[in-house]
Amino acid sequence: MADSKRYISKTELETHKKPDDLWISIQGKIYDVTQWSHHHPGGPLPLLNLAGQDATDAFIAYHPGIAWQYLEKFFTGYYLEGYLVSDISKDYRKLAVEFSKMGLFDKKGHGTCILLTIIALLFFTCVYGVLCCDKTWVHLCCGGLMGFLWIQSGWIGHDSGHYTVMSNKNLNRLAQLLTGNCLAGISMGWWKWTHNAHHIAVNSLDFDPDLQHMPFFTVSSKFFNSITSAFYGRKLNFDSLTRLLVSYQHWTFYPVMCVARINLFAQSIILLLSKRKVPNKAQEIFGILVFWTWYPLLVSFLPNWYERVMFVVVSFAVTGIQHVQFCLNHFSSSVYVGPPNGNDWFEKQTDGTLNILCSSWMDWFYGGLQFQVEHHLFPRLPRCHLRTISPFVKELCKKHNLAYNCASFWKANAMTIETLKSAALQARVLTNAVPKNLVWEAVNTHG
Repeated sequence: MADSKRYISKTELETHKKPDDLWISIQGKIYDVTQWSHHHPGGPLPLLNLAGQDATDAFIAYHPGIAWQYLEKFFTGYYLEGYLVSDISKDYRKLAVEFSKMGLFDKKGHGTCILLTIIALLFFTCVYGVLCCDKTWVHLCCGGLMGFLWIQSGWIGHDSGHYTVMSNKNLNRLAQLLTGNCLAGISMGWWKWTHNAHHIAVNSLDFDPDLQHMPFFTVSSKFFNSITSAFYGRKLNFDSLTRLLVSYQHWTFYPVMCVARINLFAQSIILLLSKRKVPNKAQEIFGILVFWTWYPLLVSFLPNWYERVMFVVVSFAVTGIQHVQFCLNHFSSSVYVGPPNGNDWFEKQTDGTLNILCSSWMDWFYGGLQFQVEHHLFPRLPRCHLRTISPFVKELCKKHNLAYNCASFWKANAMTIETLKSAALQARVLTNAVPKNLVWEAVNTHG
């Protein structure tokens, strides 16, 4: 009996990758998600990045089983000609099914409630220390506790953006607003926009916003060609100022991380004031206003400007630890140029991430990022299970001769600095050098 199915080729599918003509393939069936992209909970960008190709593995990674029933209404009636599944993808999908059967995606434990309690205690301790104590060292300690509070609230914000950490979606959204917008001053809308793009296109120099930190940092000399950011929609110019800053980035990395929070504040405000569509924008703005009300007010109760400045500096510097952690997982890993490819999902996620070796009693410090490989492969998995699945992922990597990258915290720092140093030295020897002046000559004098 002749096959009655209608097929289209991969070449034809690739022509449907525009915002107004967006098709994807999932398990060999072709879906038109053009209109749905505007309502997609993860935003249109992940769909655009994977448009015109097979996106099965990414769909499995990001969607619960219930999502499959909603696909049919987008089915075009076409199937992908010559659709094949690699051995790696077959094993990855089997592993996802096994974890689902074990109930790992649904069992979240009580970590979030415990952490929320700790955050509340930290907050009220800071407030009490500032308002009721007159000793300078107490005020500085409160600044440090505030930074630690922001780190822990960041982990809840991260988790709640990937899966429902509370008993229902409304409470999950409340937890997001409280820990992200209200307590930390970071727009969860901004975070989800950038973080989804990062996960889909991990370590793509032009598609992953988490690697686009010019003029302060570049992890590859490929940035020297002023590549165009597909995420921001503009050219990342490698000009004289950028070259100068990048030339010493391995020295400025930690100082910049101490004040990196300023960039998150600025990016959140810029997004919310822009014309870009942000889900629950009014809630997002309200939450940011709450932060910019209580935090400056709390600082104003300190007795003098010296203590006020030091309180802010200490709180920012302590939070800088988290910003360093964000960089360790990716800066020294493999990078590439171009859009993500749905057919090598497992390979790209493992190749572009680095695990941090640590004892189980230190898991609270890393917030799940110590198992970055596992997190990128199974982003919906509660972090309390990442250590459990680690041996399975490691075994799968071994089976297919893929790297399972891991290093100690100190080794990861050294690798990151070495990556930055390598790019810095390459920036210094470019033929189109930075215009010379006395300061430049003094800094670069040898012997």
